[in-house]
Amino acid sequence: MSTTPYQFKTDVAIIGAGPAGAATSLFLAKKGIKHTLFDLAVFPRDKVCGDALSGKAVKILKHIDSQFVADMQSQKNSFLDSWGITFIAPNGSSIDIPFKQNNAQAEEPPGFIAKRIDFDNFLINQLDANFTEMHLGTRVTDLVQSDEGIEIHYQTNGEAKKALAKMIVGAEGSRSIAARKLAGHTGDPNHFCSAIRGYYKNVKGNHPQNFIELYFLEQVLPGYFWIFPLPNNMANVGVGVLSANVKKKNLNLKEALQKVIAEHPMLKERFKEAELVGGISGWGLPLGSRRRNLSGERFLLVGDAASLIDPFSGEGIGNALVSAMIGAEVIETAVSRQDFSKSTLEVYDRLLYEKLWDELKLSYIMQRLGQVRWLFNLVVNRAKKSQTLRDTISCMFEDLNMRAMLRSPAFYLRLLFNL
Repeated sequence: MSTTPYQFKTDVAIIGAGPAGAATSLFLAKKGIKHTLFDLAVFPRDKVCGDALSGKAVKILKHIDSQFVADMQSQKNSFLDSWGITFIAPNGSSIDIPFKQNNAQAEEPPGFIAKRIDFDNFLINQLDANFTEMHLGTRVTDLVQSDEGIEIHYQTNGEAKKALAKMIVGAEGSRSIAARKLAGHTGDPNHFCSAIRGYYKNVKGNHPQNFIELYFLEQVLPGYFWIFPLPNNMANVGVGVLSANVKKKNLNLKEALQKVIAEHPMLKERFKEAELVGGISGWGLPLGSRRRNLSGERFLLVGDAASLIDPFSGEGIGNALVSAMIGAEVIETAVSRQDFSKSTLEVYDRLLYEKLWDELKLSYIMQRLGQVRWLFNLVVNRAKKSQTLRDTISCMFEDLNMRAMLRSPAFYLRLLFNL
């Protein structure tokens, strides 16, 4: 055990103050549990992301505070209401699918689109200083198991320091030191997506209800091109492709993005007067397409550190918030018992995968189906002609049992024969 004095000791230390870490802090504060929060950044700060907040994310935010959605709606320069999604097949056919069948009767939007610089700052500003000791602008350099807990080696203002936590919550995203050092996670290009995005202004032809757009184009398959509208006539525009295929095909994602914008017949006119604001940035998406160990002796992982991104849509914030909510429940038990053992914390894995695994597994199937061009074209073409099928797909956003139809051969036989 180190003889170096600790700057402080804490029961719970959260490493990372993005949506997963901040939400874990908010849930712990609601339970009256004091904790420490570290992040390399000083907020507000940007974070490369698709910027979409799904209905799942909105639901969890309301669990934290019922006022959050109204607060976001009131901030028109930061949060844009979003009511659905447009799928564009490889052959150019498209369908609009509302997030809810009764969009017209909804009192509040089922989703939002907001730059992460705005959304993450919104969450940080909700943290309760009575329970959260924040160490922002602080780099965690190492995590070391000791007899008393986990040593946190960190640097602040250029000075190396140590603290001691009885348990760690890893919430530092795809490059999580907690996932690597404590859980032994390694990268797997078959379950990891490479993505880039740029912010454009003056993109024409966005949906009047701010539907997000996913294009399954020949140029980027297996993967997709997206346009997510943002406030102030801005749009998040990007490309995401499975990392294994990027390597296999030697793809340059930036070149692919620019080529699609400049040459695709459905897009070149829309981008004719568009202007890139800032640069094009890349990041990695650890997909939830295989199960991993997410907890152990004195630690658990949440959000992207736990590799929970939806394999089909690439959406990660909703699952990050779910993991924060469930993680806080398990942490509450551990703190009350002062038992941070693997046997106590591994309940988290079971509860989280009970909640998310069926959905993640189905999304993985949908990811693979999206690579079968003729099949994807078929679904979109038939949906354009059938209100019933469009309603069915819309229900799949809210009903997991409905989404399970996508792995049934009978579903595609009915499509083929118009049954």
